[in-house]
Amino acid sequence: MTSRITILAASAAISLVWAAVPAVAQLPKEQLLVPPADAQKFKIVSAAGEHGSAAVWRLADGSFAFRESMNLRGQVFEQDEVIHTAANGQPDKIVIRGFTPNGDSAETFAITNGTATWQSPIDKGSAAYDGKAQYASFGGPFAANAYFVEAIMKAPGRQVPLLPGGVARLEKLVDVAVGSGATAKTVTVWTLEGVSNEPIPVVMNADGTFFGFVNGIALLPDAYVGDMLKLQKAQIDALAARNPAYKARFGTVSPVPVAFTHVKLFDALTGKFIDDQTVVADKGKITVVGAAATVKLPANARVIDGKGKTLSPGIWDAHMHVGSDLTGLQLLSQGETSARNPGADIQPTLLRNQQIAAGKLLFPTVYSSVLIDGKGPLQAQGGISVGSADEAIAAVRRAKENGFTAVKFYTSMKPEWLWPAIKEAKQLGLHVHGHIPASLRPTEVIAGGYDEITHINFVMMQALPDEVVNVDNGIQRFYGPGKYAKDVDLNAEPMKSLIKLMAAKKTVVDPTLGVFEGLYVPENGDLSPSYAPYVGTMPPAVERGFRAGGFQPPAGVTRADWRASFAKLVALVKALHDAGVPIVAGTDGSGLEIVRELELYVQAGFTPGEALQTATIMPARLVGADKATGSVTVGKEADLVLVDGDVSKDIGAMRRTVWVMSDGALMNADELRQAAGFSGRPK
Repeated sequence: MTSRITILAASAAISLVWAAVPAVAQLPKEQLLVPPADAQKFKIVSAAGEHGSAAVWRLADGSFAFRESMNLRGQVFEQDEVIHTAANGQPDKIVIRGFTPNGDSAETFAITNGTATWQSPIDKGSAAYDGKAQYASFGGPFAANAYFVEAIMKAPGRQVPLLPGGVARLEKLVDVAVGSGATAKTVTVWTLEGVSNEPIPVVMNADGTFFGFVNGIALLPDAYVGDMLKLQKAQIDALAARNPAYKARFGTVSPVPVAFTHVKLFDALTGKFIDDQTVVADKGKITVVGAAATVKLPANARVIDGKGKTLSPGIWDAHMHVGSDLTGLQLLSQGETSARNPGADIQPTLLRNQQIAAGKLLFPTVYSSVLIDGKGPLQAQGGISVGSADEAIAAVRRAKENGFTAVKFYTSMKPEWLWPAIKEAKQLGLHVHGHIPASLRPTEVIAGGYDEITHINFVMMQALPDEVVNVDNGIQRFYGPGKYAKDVDLNAEPMKSLIKLMAAKKTVVDPTLGVFEGLYVPENGDLSPSYAPYVGTMPPAVERGFRAGGFQPPAGVTRADWRASFAKLVALVKALHDAGVPIVAGTDGSGLEIVRELELYVQAGFTPGEALQTATIMPARLVGADKATGSVTVGKEADLVLVDGDVSKDIGAMRRTVWVMSDGALMNADELRQAAGFSGRPK
């Protein structure tokens, strides 16, 4: 889900462009546009530091030009974009050039004789042009949103119909004072609506021109980079005004007992499914579990007929990244009553926790980790960047002081900083997990104190050559496993001993197989299995991103090689599971992908019950919450999800949520979906 619209929903925007030069496939960056000295300059930043730059200017013919360079942990984006407008002020020619990790980003749009035509890396099409609609590009620089949102500001009602589909509109959110001295001014945050399930904040100047945006990753004028956290807080606080209404509507504990009768019950403790059971929840707790024929229902119970349905503990996404406060609605609609947010930005997490504690925000229970990485060009966005052992230890202490339950170390940490930081985390009682820093292998970080390895590619690093491992804080963390994993014998050294060690140490693995399926398997234009069930239920701009293919294989490696290596990663997850290594299901996504992750485990050879355990009792045990949740057990919290179908035969039925109960609050899943911006149930 990597179109520019979906990236903006997570940290950027949509865009448009024309050709002062002809479209050329995957130009090297040296042949892309060069900004003039008087171009408006932006920086791409996060809480961790700087990740790139952008420039905006006008060409001699009046066209709008954009040039952007970005490096996200070795994922390099070099693009330019040009927009030419017709006499009516609407774009009539657009060209995007350059490259991203997915390959050639060439994209064009043109209006000829009343017909609009477009071609992107994932699709092409045409439509009659009415003189009003604007093309929402699949890719291109974040900075090109400058033109797009300025056009919406000028449009009647501040809304514009889009091609290939949908309507974009702007709604005022909050004014914010930024800068100081000569740079002091007031800007306004608006929310871009209609292009994502969640509102996307964009910041405009008082005259209606584009200022920037802050959404995890920020694009800001050079002089205002220091205002990032201030803008972020203002946005979060203003959007929080919407939260109490959702909490009041959905978040009240049922005043009467709720009985789910005649269900197929998933017993997470055994991994078995039990037919014709009845479960009663009252005052936020599970009070009765038993055979439907023998359970006596409370006289005042609300009865929900579960025939043909499966009742499971509320599920977990053990690795998802919270977009905004409204993410809670989406997660709950999926039956996700708990989650882990590894690598959470500190400020948004603390503000969200304050809302939850005040009873104003409807949200699953989320256990968050602070991301800690080494400073440098490949540092992770978000989190805390450190440059010494002392700074690493201080970052760990900061995580503890702010109530985080874990620390997640990243790939640019130097070993001499990592070991003392792990020691400090252990002394403070924090869970230790993460990527494996460059030059290190799984056995070394396990010996050094890792409780968990995040992502299956880092487990595979044990068998990869030094030329990969020594630089896997960059793009080689993807390229290396893609090239070599297919040839690794999981039953031979060094994997044989590693698997045995991980089983003995009970080192947890969060595989995120769905991520690697998305990177290695699809070509541009292929419909992602993670999102295929949601086609027809989300904004067109988002659904277009469902066909964003995987990364482009490097020279000498084919898509077939990558697919074979992905199959080996799937086999590795099964080998770990068979050996007794704890597996927790995570997506590294938005939560929509969790059932696809479970489908991949079943594809690997797990039973549906074993797969579902990785999203229920296993993550509950990981965070020490298994005495309170994670299974349908008398006395535990009433975290439950009722789905339409027999999960023992079809793990995909977990998408078909009907009722969700979180801490005893009973919620209709269809109503949750509607509130979260979906137009219907997934297929």
